[in-house]
Amino acid sequence: MSPKSAIPLLLAVGLLASCGVAQESSADRITSPKPVASSAETIQGRWWTWAASEGESTNPVTDTTGEFCDRNQPEDVWFLAGTFGDSLQRTCRVPAGRPIVFPLVNQVGSEASCKEFMAIAEGRAALDGKLVTPEQIEDDNVAVTGVAGNPLTGEEGTATSYACGIWARLQPLQPGRHILTIRGSSGDFHIGVDYTLVVETEQQA
Repeated sequence: MSPKSAIPLLLAVGLLASCGVAQESSADRITSPKPVASSAETIQGRWWTWAASEGESTNPVTDTTGEFCDRNQPEDVWFLAGTFGDSLQRTCRVPAGRPIVFPLVNQVGSEASCKEFMAIAEGRAALDGKLVTPEQIEDDNVAVTGVAGNPLTGEEGTATSYACGIWARLQPLQPGRHILTIRGSSGDFHIGVDYTLVVETEQQA
């Protein structure tokens, strides 16, 4: 993808392909807290800067196993990444007490390209088999700071763009292993990521 073009990234979470939303009970759905760590007005810029803070070889978006999921994480939230179109399985260790935030599908570009992108964007998140309630966010003047060689920005520095996406936020998870499945699409762009999240205890953190 060209660094100057809008960049679709589908991050996160689970598609229960055969289940219609209308058939789900409240017991089968996780309601996302509002806000978690960051407001809707700032979360996109913070995530994009996090995703743009590593070069290609250690970037969480190009990561094929999850070994780089802890790179440059902020102290108040834990971000997760999707892919550039691949289907992957990742294992990620998450500190205790950390809320988790991720987009199901997102993009930076012009307002017009975002409107077109979001009109056909779809995504679902599921944690341990329960769907997560997503939210749509669109922001103007989102500042994204990247490093040289980053696959998202392509160069070092800060640029301001329009950002849009479907996002999910989770309260801190109980210690142990959790399965977070990731599916998303916009037009002919499709991704799938299955995360095994290993949440540490307070003693491990």
